[in-house]
Amino acid sequence: MTTEHQRITGSTRLFAVIGDPVEQVQAPTMMNPLFARLGIDAVLVPVHATPAGLTSVVRGLRSSGNVDGLLVTVPHKRAVLDLADEVSAAAALSNGANAMRRTPDGRWRADNFDGEGFVRGLRSAGHDPEGRHVWLVGAGGAGSAIAVSLLSAGAEVTVTDRDERRVHTLAERLSPHFPGRFHSAAGPVAADLAVNATPLGMRPEDPLPFEPALLPRGTVVVDIVMKPRRTALLRTAEKRGLPVHYGAPMLAHQLDLYVDFFDLGRPLA
Repeated sequence: MTTEHQRITGSTRLFAVIGDPVEQVQAPTMMNPLFARLGIDAVLVPVHATPAGLTSVVRGLRSSGNVDGLLVTVPHKRAVLDLADEVSAAAALSNGANAMRRTPDGRWRADNFDGEGFVRGLRSAGHDPEGRHVWLVGAGGAGSAIAVSLLSAGAEVTVTDRDERRVHTLAERLSPHFPGRFHSAAGPVAADLAVNATPLGMRPEDPLPFEPALLPRGTVVVDIVMKPRRTALLRTAEKRGLPVHYGAPMLAHQLDLYVDFFDLGRPLA
């Protein structure tokens, strides 16, 4: 049911989440209730932008006077860096952004909260990555951000990606900052946590990003895909008796970060 705070008026401020595809995004179901709780006349809507149309879409939204911020999902997290006026250190290190905001002087600043939200979600579930070995499958926009935050949290990280150039580039960027704790591997790794940071699992016909049967007993299987909640990977891992961690906490634990980034004020208790 629509509340008084959620009604769209002529003064409603706009936020958009941009992706290709965009049907799977969960940000509107979390951000719009947050706006309502804070008493903010704003709405977040999904915007479908293909790679070919991304520049036109972002520039068009930026030029609109009542658009205050953008969230960015696959496959655009790297590309939006070229469309920002300012890039945070976290976004530069991960080579991708998942949020952009209009600054008071009209410039647009890009930042990345995927990794911090992911680590906060792990900790809330009792899976503190400090001192643990993580096998991370996927070195794209989300995977790179997650790698940065896992390493910053004290984990040892081994990365696998079908595109070996991605892993090599990520290693060149991160190894100097985290000497001895970034590794690469072509196949399954015996680790404390095994993380799918690829889009595989969003569609019913997708293959598994990795086979849980090849993992040691006790490995926590993590999927960042949020829709469906119980991906084929997590269902398979559960059947093998492995503990699992779902994708939604990664976004849920970014909400406070967005409150600060977009200067929304603190959530009500």
